[in-house]
Amino acid sequence: MSNPFFMPKGVAIIGASQDAHKLGHGVLRNLIQYRYKGGIYPVNHKAYEILDHTCYPSVSEVPDPVDLAIIVVPAHAVADSLKECGERGIGHAVIVTGGFSETGDEGKKREEELLAIAREYNIRIVGPNCIGTIDTHTPVNTTFVVGMPEPGEIGFISHSGAMVAAIIDWASGSGIGFSRIVSLGNQIDINETDMIRSIAEDPNTKVITGYIEGVADGMQFMKQAKETAKEKPFLMLKGGKEESGAKAVASHTGALAGSTEAFKTAFRHSGIQEAETIEEMFEWARAMAWQPLPKGNRVAVLTNAGGPAILAVDALEKNELKMATLSEDTKSFLKKRLPKAASINNPVDVLAGSGPGTYTLALEALLSDDQVDAVVVIQAPQDWFLPVSLAEVVGEVAGSHDKTVITSIMGKASVEDALKILQKRRIPNVAFPERSASVLSAMIDRRNWLTHADTEIGSPRNIETDKADKAVQMQDWQSLLELYGVRFPEQHIASTPDEAVAQFKKIGSSVAIKLVSDDISHKSDVGGVILGVNSEDEVRSAWTRIEKAVKDHGGTMKGVVVQEMVDDAPEVITGFVRDDQFGPMVLFGSGGTDVELYKDVDMAIAPLSATAALDLIQRTRIHKKLTGWRQYPEGDIESVVDVLTALGQIAIDYPQIKELEINPLSVLAKGKGSVALDVRGAII
Repeated sequence: MSNPFFMPKGVAIIGASQDAHKLGHGVLRNLIQYRYKGGIYPVNHKAYEILDHTCYPSVSEVPDPVDLAIIVVPAHAVADSLKECGERGIGHAVIVTGGFSETGDEGKKREEELLAIAREYNIRIVGPNCIGTIDTHTPVNTTFVVGMPEPGEIGFISHSGAMVAAIIDWASGSGIGFSRIVSLGNQIDINETDMIRSIAEDPNTKVITGYIEGVADGMQFMKQAKETAKEKPFLMLKGGKEESGAKAVASHTGALAGSTEAFKTAFRHSGIQEAETIEEMFEWARAMAWQPLPKGNRVAVLTNAGGPAILAVDALEKNELKMATLSEDTKSFLKKRLPKAASINNPVDVLAGSGPGTYTLALEALLSDDQVDAVVVIQAPQDWFLPVSLAEVVGEVAGSHDKTVITSIMGKASVEDALKILQKRRIPNVAFPERSASVLSAMIDRRNWLTHADTEIGSPRNIETDKADKAVQMQDWQSLLELYGVRFPEQHIASTPDEAVAQFKKIGSSVAIKLVSDDISHKSDVGGVILGVNSEDEVRSAWTRIEKAVKDHGGTMKGVVVQEMVDDAPEVITGFVRDDQFGPMVLFGSGGTDVELYKDVDMAIAPLSATAALDLIQRTRIHKKLTGWRQYPEGDIESVVDVLTALGQIAIDYPQIKELEINPLSVLAKGKGSVALDVRGAII
């Protein structure tokens, strides 16, 4: 079924103008200039003809077929124009006009009026305050921006019209071809989630890219994005990463889970790969549209110069890619055919004086080696042969293998013809060799995500529901976690020094004394935690010290927790926080008192499978310590996985819990489990 925003049968331009400096003129010009084959109907009651096209006094007089209206009239007149479209039976409209919610309350009211009209007449709207839509294969260009990208396989969705305009201009001569482009504007109707679906359904689109600043419905966005990413690479650039204004929260978990981290987590869960720059995003997109994904992370570098190869190798290793170990057969083949001074080890350096024939032999050998997953071909500027010759060679050899090839034919003016050949051969070129690492890393990340995209969430635990419900109602977080299998040390609450001494005797070993207070969240910050208490006198002394610390900070003391001391072990933070847009997110990272200093944390969408929990652990620096580091033996990572999956299940079972945190969780030696030493939570 055709989509009128990209494949209209006829287009009415309401507000078409004879003035070449007005947007209504630009829209009409682009429809004509870029060879749109459907009906083009300018609407302007003051003109009879514009750009050799008959002009109509109102949309009601526009002939069939027409299923898309581009509205470019002043803001106060848009509602009437939209209503006329509804009466005419036009079901799709792009509202280019600005002056709506971006200008304040009055503009917001205008948007509400537009939406009411759209609902009444069943009209779908892109905008207002947008640039429009492009489909290079139809072809149709409903924007007013000068220029039209080359037809290609990359779809682009943008919240920013200015970004679309810049991309259209930049794409000319860049070797980047687009399939569909859309500027969403204020999104009073169609939003990014709707448009993801529309572009994903396009058979000409092989990779989806986007620039977004937020999402209308986080849960729906993730659902649609994940369905899309299973079929096509989905790359995104997020604007507004450094926004301020985080809400005050009661836990480290809440403080660390800001909007930037939430988006990163939602993207990762959904299979969206987040780029840091526009250029990086489109380098990834071009490679994924043109080349097979690497089957592994073993990379060979073929070069005619040492310096560029060193830069490439450094970048590859920084991105956790491996330099392929060439087989003896490959090295023997190269030794017989390359110049004497050439390097037959990886990186393979054919030297500056070698020509296209030498590159051919070497590239064929590398791509034929079972220990090589991808090849980066580098050519530094030289005087022996034209770069187009190398481009032809690389295209020919790469086309006969099902392995990833990326080139870095360095230079600018002298390599333009070579780049055109590579584009035809679907070989991505990066201007500098170190950028190949980012591209290959993104491609491997996609393959890894696809491998685990359908990992099933673990089965819900058999929990004593009545007891769990009561624990949540009483906000007894320890009891709740124990019901879900989380282990705590023996501990007792004491409301007097004498009770604290009695509890110390009951435990019978070294204890920690911890403040109980309703108005002090971070106990250690005020001297409310004393460790290694070994006698009755030390218990009473600890009580006195904590009591004084609370008084000095203007707080109230309800008592203390007398807690069994746990052997020295790595401490981690675990917990979940309920994000307003994306729902519950489980957090993991380096714990203890320095958690906010190091900020070694990452997150995952709840609920978690064991595989997802392990992946979450492995994304943090503390993971290295848990595998055995210096004085610490290998930790019981399996028990941490179990805690993370338990937290994820609690988050799903009890949506009224806003956040729940274990800090620290002491990870004992392998086989001995893990112990939660402190827990706090909050109800919505």
